[in-house]
Amino acid sequence: MNIKIKKSLISFYFLLIMMYSPFVSAQSEIATYKKIDHIDGGFSSVGSDTLANLMTLWSEQYKTFYPDVTIQIQAAGSATAPPALIESIATFGPMSRKMKPNEIAEFEQQFGYKPLAIPVAIDALSVYVNKNNPISGLSIPQVDAIFSSTRNCGYPNAIKQWHDVGLIGSLRLKNIKVFGRNAVSGTYSYFRKKALCKGKYKKNLSEQPGSAAVVQSVAASINGIGYSGIGYKTKGVRIVPLSKKKGGAYIVPTTQTIESGSYPLSRFLYIYINKKPSVALPVVEQEFLKFVLSRQGQEIVVKDGYVALPKVMISKILSKIQ
Repeated sequence: MNIKIKKSLISFYFLLIMMYSPFVSAQSEIATYKKIDHIDGGFSSVGSDTLANLMTLWSEQYKTFYPDVTIQIQAAGSATAPPALIESIATFGPMSRKMKPNEIAEFEQQFGYKPLAIPVAIDALSVYVNKNNPISGLSIPQVDAIFSSTRNCGYPNAIKQWHDVGLIGSLRLKNIKVFGRNAVSGTYSYFRKKALCKGKYKKNLSEQPGSAAVVQSVAASINGIGYSGIGYKTKGVRIVPLSKKKGGAYIVPTTQTIESGSYPLSRFLYIYINKKPSVALPVVEQEFLKFVLSRQGQEIVVKDGYVALPKVMISKILSKIQ
C-alpha cells in the first residue's frame, strides 16, 4: 500500500475514534502530578457508591507515590457523606449529587462555614435495558412514566408493558421490571429530580444496594430496565438513547454530548471537604486532591468510563484548595 495513502487512512480512523468513542477526552492537556517530599498520615472517605471504584483506583495510585499514607474508604451512598463530614468521621465525602440545603445548613451550624464541593469527574446517568432489548430510544416523559407513579414530566399514561413504548415481537406483552437504587443513594435522588421531574417512584421499583447490582439485575432480566452511572456498563446491557421531550432527537451519551449538556442526564461527581476559609488543608489531603485533578487522576476517570474535567475548570478548582 502506498505510504501516503496508509498514513491518510490511519489519520481517518483516528479521527473516527475521536468522534465516536464515548470516553475520549482532553485529559492529555491537564498538568501531570509531580510527587513532593515524603508524606505520611492518612485520610478516610465516606459516601457515594457511584464513586467507590474511582476513589479506590485514585487511592491505590496515590499510594504508589506515598506508600506510608493510610486510606480508608466506605461507599454506602451519597447520603452518608454529609453526616460523616459533620461528625468528623470522614476527611472526604464523595457524592454523586450536590448537597441538599438542609445538609449544608447542618454542616454550617456545626462549623460556622459551608462545606467545599470539589467536582472531580463528569458522569452520564444512563438508562439500561437487557442487551437483547431492541428499544431504539425513550423520551424523558416516557422514562418518568416507566419509573414513577406520578408522571410529573407529563406523559399521559402509565407505561407498564413494552408494547406501551412501541416494541413488537417477543417482548411486546411482557411487563416492564424496573430496577433502581435505594434512598440513601445520590443516584436515586438525582434520577428522581431529573428523570421523574421530582415525582415518586413506583412501589414495585426493585431497589438495589449498589450501582453494579442495578446493571447486573437488568442483564439478568430480558424485560428489565434500570439506571446507573455510565461507568458501570457491561456487555449484558444496552444504554438507551434519550430525548428531552417527545419527538426530540435521541441522544447517546458520549464525551461530546455529556460535556455539552445535550445528553439529558449529564452530571458532575463531587468530593465534599471540610475546609475552613483561609486555612490550608493538611498536605496529605491537598496532595490527594491535586492528584485526582492531575493528568494521571483524570486518566483514571476516563479508564473507569467517565469523562474528564476540562482543563480550564480544573485550574479554577485547584485555586480553591490551596
